[in-house]
Amino acid sequence: MVFSSLIFLCIFMPITFTIYYLCPSKARNLFLLVASLVFYAWGEPVYILVMVFSTIFNYIAGILVSLFKNSSKQGSAKTVLIISIIGNLSILFFFKYTDFFIQIINLVSPKEIPLLFIALPIGISFYTFQTMSYTADVYRGKTKVQKNIINFAMYVCMFPQLIAGPVVRYGQIAEEIHDRKLSDKSIALGFQKFITGLGKKVIFANQAGALWDEIYNCISSGHDISLSLVWLGAVSYTFQIYFDFSGYSDMAAGMGQMLGFYFPENFNYPYLSESITEFWRRWHISLGTWFKEYVYIPLGGSQKGLLRQIINLFTVWLLTGLWHGAAWNFVIWGLYFFVLLLIEKCFLLKILQKIPGFLRHIYALFFIVTGWIIFACEDFGILGSYLKTMAGSGVPLFNNYSIYKLYTNLILLLLMAAASTQFPRHIFLKLQSLFMKKHPDKDKLYFEKIHFWSASVFSLIILILSISLLVSGTYNPFLYFRF
Repeated sequence: MVFSSLIFLCIFMPITFTIYYLCPSKARNLFLLVASLVFYAWGEPVYILVMVFSTIFNYIAGILVSLFKNSSKQGSAKTVLIISIIGNLSILFFFKYTDFFIQIINLVSPKEIPLLFIALPIGISFYTFQTMSYTADVYRGKTKVQKNIINFAMYVCMFPQLIAGPVVRYGQIAEEIHDRKLSDKSIALGFQKFITGLGKKVIFANQAGALWDEIYNCISSGHDISLSLVWLGAVSYTFQIYFDFSGYSDMAAGMGQMLGFYFPENFNYPYLSESITEFWRRWHISLGTWFKEYVYIPLGGSQKGLLRQIINLFTVWLLTGLWHGAAWNFVIWGLYFFVLLLIEKCFLLKILQKIPGFLRHIYALFFIVTGWIIFACEDFGILGSYLKTMAGSGVPLFNNYSIYKLYTNLILLLLMAAASTQFPRHIFLKLQSLFMKKHPDKDKLYFEKIHFWSASVFSLIILILSISLLVSGTYNPFLYFRF
């Protein structure tokens, strides 16, 4: 069940939230846990056992770490932490990477080992990282142990952020797990945020994804290829993955707020970046923060010399690539950004500061878009062909097919480009400012109401359009399910 499905929007969500609001506050964690288990079991009834095991395993690990630390048994606490990390990574490795490493072994082994074709449990990368960070934070004294297993299980299984993040660390919502306030205003604002994310997903990501699939098939078959077409495809995928994932993050954050939780922001207009370093401060912020705090800094960060820093960066980006998928293109994608970031850190950032901002922006977008093609193409033959064609190797600049695709998708591309920036927000604030100047006699509360109701009307329009598209179409993929 995905958030952008009619069954979720029209059945699961209204029923769940209605019962949740009617529940006594002390029973809400238990109900939210049950609802989350139903949500997860809807698509994967068998693999719910993996999530339940992970929850119990990490709950016990947290209890033991806290117990040993309070008893001044630091060595025992550290041993439990190491066991919990090994246990979590072993589960993740088995389901996500077993066949990948069997393929590597088969490359060098005379006897071929058959693949197991293990299905990947949805969301396992996200809830594994969350539970590992919880035990680590208990060990480091950054968060208090959760002794109530219902509360802890609710944190792990909470359906808004279960299957695709953001990676919410326990300490970020610890107080809200025990005591959270709900108000009509926060619920309404959360719903508006949810609708914004739904619009990103259905109105933009799905349409960009359909265009990308069509162009990718052209590249795969070798038909109607031109330089403009492959760049149109690359730009389409760049928009798809942004609106798909940031839309999901907005829906998760919106529902979290409707439940009384405040999740961290996961995206901050990443395509406005003027360097690759800046891009990774703005893209998938919760994952980048996780790797920084639980891998990069524990390895020594930048405090142990340049060589050690390079090794640490290499490790982080190798793991970042592998985290996204068990395939070589993800490994190459991670190392691609490692090289770019290393070049920037060593000397390029100083050079970039001396050139105009629009050139820095073009530089960043060129390497970001190219990186997404590496990310998207698991077939190395197609990847090589795509990158060669993007460089203009032996193809015309335009042909009839590319002109047709550019013409028919121009408005969509312009809308997505604008929506990737703060331009819509600036327009809204500008109109609001003009309205305030025309009504100087009105107080602040009046303008807050106008702001709220205008945003509500806009959200209603997005909701109606999104549901209309879902009813009329069948193309509704979600990219981050496979991670």
